[in-house]
Formats: sequence, structure tokens, C-alpha cells
Amino acid sequence: MAAHMNHSAMGHGHHMTTTLTPPITDQGHMGGHGSHGGGHEGGGHGGMVMTFYFGYNNVELLFTGLLINSPGEMVAACLGVFLLAVFYEGLKIGREVLLRRSQVNIRYNSMPIPGTDGTVLVETHKTVGQRMLSSSHLLQTLLHILQVFVSYLLMLVFMTYNGFLCIAVAMGAGAGYFLFSWKKAVVVDITEHCH
Repeated sequence: MAAHMNHSAMGHGHHMTTTLTPPITDQGHMGGHGSHGGGHEGGGHGGMVMTFYFGYNNVELLFTGLLINSPGEMVAACLGVFLLAVFYEGLKIGREVLLRRSQVNIRYNSMPIPGTDGTVLVETHKTVGQRMLSSSHLLQTLLHILQVFVSYLLMLVFMTYNGFLCIAVAMGAGAGYFLFSWKKAVVVDITEHCH
């Protein structure tokens, strides 16, 4: 084991400059200390940025070939992400509306309950039913798959840690909620994905 390692040729001079681009881990600069066990070859997190930054150079968005390298591309990406988040909020509300419309099979069940003074009270319960093998349930299932897919796309966009894209996700979600939820009663959905 070496007592001293020379790091001068390892390209650590980038710490002296100010940059707005993501600090990507260079997996090819291992220099002689390769793998010391533990499976952490390439250092860090395999080139993934783990801190928030505001930049528009070399920003990979969801797919390997989708690379942002200019302010115009970043604006276009933010607009697309914003619209995707608005769509996600609209999809959530649209699914609720469709669910309410499809639940037309309503039965009233009456149950006699003895009162304290010998009288019989009748308690009525409303039961809303839906069949599993119906077109409305199939549509809800397909829309649920789409909603989960879009929610995970938005989560992955946020995980780029690019401040511009993160703000676009949050602003799109807020605008979508503002546009689509104003008639909805305020109910907290504990099954909602990713927020």
C-alpha cells in the first residue's frame, strides 16, 4: 500500500473554476488505483449528479441521446416538463371525474336497529358498486398505468438535480392543480405517487 499518491495528473484542477454545468464524475480517470473492492469503480455514483445546480450544458434529460446544451434547449425542456406536470394533475382530476360518472349502480340497504326506548330505528346505507370486468374499470386501469408512468417520469426529471427542471416540475404541478382542482373538494389522497 502506497503511503503517498500523486494526484496532480488526475484532473482535479476544475475545483478552481466557477461553472454552471453539472459536476460529472469522469469514470476514465482512475489513474492506477482502479478497484479496491466494494464495487465502487468509477467513484461516486456512476456519473450521476447528487447536488442541485443551475446549468444548461451537458444536462441529460431522461434518455441518453436527449442532451441539453444551450439556453434555448433548456427553455424548451422546461416548457415540456412544465406541460407534462400540468397534464399529470389534469389526469388525476380526470380520473376522479370518470370514476364518479361510472359509479351509477347505487343500492340502498336498510337495517333495523332497536332503539333504547323499545322503538325500532331503520338505518339506511348507500352502496356504490362497480364491476371488475367493465369498460369503465378497464379505462380506469389504463389511465392509472399512464398516471403512474407520468409520475415516475416527473420524479426522474426532478432527480436530474437541475434547478431549472425542478422548478418546472413544481410550477407545472402547481399550475395544473390551479387549473383542474378548483371545483374539487379538498381531500388528501394518501395513495398518490411521488409527493
